[in-house]
Amino acid sequence: MDLTPALLTAAAGFGTGLSLIVAIGAQNAFVLRQGIARKHVLPVVVLCAVSDAVLIAVGISGIGAVLAHAPAAITVIRWAGAAFLVSYAVLAARRALRPGTLDATQEIGSATLATSILTCLALTWLNPHVYLDTVLMLGSVANNQGDSGRWLFGLGAATSSVVWFLALGYGAQFLHRVFARPGAWRVLDAGIAALMLTLGITLVTT
Repeated sequence: MDLTPALLTAAAGFGTGLSLIVAIGAQNAFVLRQGIARKHVLPVVVLCAVSDAVLIAVGISGIGAVLAHAPAAITVIRWAGAAFLVSYAVLAARRALRPGTLDATQEIGSATLATSILTCLALTWLNPHVYLDTVLMLGSVANNQGDSGRWLFGLGAATSSVVWFLALGYGAQFLHRVFARPGAWRVLDAGIAALMLTLGITLVTT
C-alpha cells in the first residue's frame, strides 16, 4: 500500500495549519505570557490544541459552509470578541503601569488555574479570526482533498497546532530569567495591551 499520497496530504495540512496558527494574535500572546511565567502551561497548551482540533473538525464536517452564509453569527462573535480584547488590553495596561504588580514571584503565583482556563477559552472562542482560519479556511481547503483526504489534511492541521503550542508554551520558559526583572514584564504587558487593543478595534472596523 502506497502511503505517499496520504503523507503528502497530511503534510499539506500541517503546513497550512502552521502558517495560520503562527501569526501573532491574542491567543498566542496569552500562551507566551503563561509560558514565561511558568503558570498552568500544560492545561493552556492542551486547551488551545484541543479547541483548534474541534474547530478544524467542525469546518471539515461542512458546518463552515453554513457559517459562511450566516453573517449575523459572525457579527455577534466579532463584537463579543472585540469587547473582551479591549477589556483584556485595559488589564494588561494596568499591569504595565503599576510596578507593584510586576514582581516576578507575584506574577507567577497570582493567576489561578480556573482564571487561566477561562481567559484561554475566551481568547480562543470569542475570536472571529479563529473561526475564519480554522472553520472556514482550513475547512474549505480540507474539503477540496476529497472524501478520504479531507480528514488526513485535518489531522495534519491539528498536529501543527499541537506542535506550535507546545513549542510556544514551553519554549517561552527559556525567557524566564529575562522576565525575572519587573521592567521586562512592563514591556511585555505594554506590548500585549497594544496588541489586544489593536485587534479589538480591527474586529469592528474591518
